[in-house]
Amino acid sequence: MTAALFQPLDLGPFTLQNRTVVSPMCQYSADDGAATDWHLQHLMQLAFSGASLVMVEATAVERLGRITHGCLGLYHDGNEAALARVMSAARRVALPETRFGIQLAHAGRKASVHVPWEGAKSLAPGEDPWTTLAPSALPFSDGWHVPIAATEADCDRVVAAFVAAAKRAVRLGFDVVELHVAHGYLAAEFMSPLANRRTDEYGGPVENRARLPLRIANAVKSVLPASVALGARIGTSDWTDGGLTVDDAIHLATGLRDAGAHYACCSTNGAVPARTPSTPGFNVPNAARVRAATSMVVRVPGLITTPEQADEIVASGKADLVALARAFLDDPRWAWHAAEKLGAKMSYPPQYERVAPEVWKRQ
Repeated sequence: MTAALFQPLDLGPFTLQNRTVVSPMCQYSADDGAATDWHLQHLMQLAFSGASLVMVEATAVERLGRITHGCLGLYHDGNEAALARVMSAARRVALPETRFGIQLAHAGRKASVHVPWEGAKSLAPGEDPWTTLAPSALPFSDGWHVPIAATEADCDRVVAAFVAAAKRAVRLGFDVVELHVAHGYLAAEFMSPLANRRTDEYGGPVENRARLPLRIANAVKSVLPASVALGARIGTSDWTDGGLTVDDAIHLATGLRDAGAHYACCSTNGAVPARTPSTPGFNVPNAARVRAATSMVVRVPGLITTPEQADEIVASGKADLVALARAFLDDPRWAWHAAEKLGAKMSYPPQYERVAPEVWKRQ
């Protein structure tokens, strides 16, 4: 019997050929949001990685929603044209049945910073910083920009920006549009009691804190054709006292399901600085709770590295899909090797068939 990791899965309007997903990974290599040659080589090699779904990195829906000056965006025609070039090339070399998705995001108060290899600190005057946006006028941490508290008009603008970016994603032919409601970015900030101190309809109980993410989800769903799947990466914990809980995540996931989302990717919320667990698969227990409570298709990322670990997560019913990031950076052929180890059949580009699997067995 084929390993659970290599069983197909129905995801809304289409079927994924296996349960491995390339997680969206910021590359910080764009030019005013436009994809560059770095993205070309990055996504082309991941296109024949063997993963059933390749997710494009967090992509800002407006210029002020970028994390850094190098972040990918989808807020003007130049962005769309640049990404069209990259995706056309990636599709030409992709393995049969490979699907592509894009994660739409707004960085909120974690915006206007340096790229990671330059320190990831807030941009100083003279470095072209910009005003950041958050549910409340509270900085992410000491030394970070103090954001402005979003007005109703700001919320309306952000919702409209997600819709506009989703329309561009449809024109680009993406199979999946994913909303980023995790990792401490704007929608995750609204979800967290530690970042959201509002007293209006967007603050207080989880029903209010989830209002903006669900407004975005409903608005985006309304412009997606039936052929495109909608998903969301959601935070399941802030990993600190008083923060977002898995019960909050279940509430959000239920609302997303009711809005027509096809899956939830259960990750870290990250709305405040906190030490994230370093145990393998640390998001899995919370993902299993979300799956059990909502009956949604659930994807899980977070220190998933070996084929055996990934297969066990799926086989045990804790999640339906596993998302790997660093593992694919380290080994872009991770899924090929996983299939060989688990005794599953995998397609290879004919140009590379001469090395599989006999060469691996000699290593």
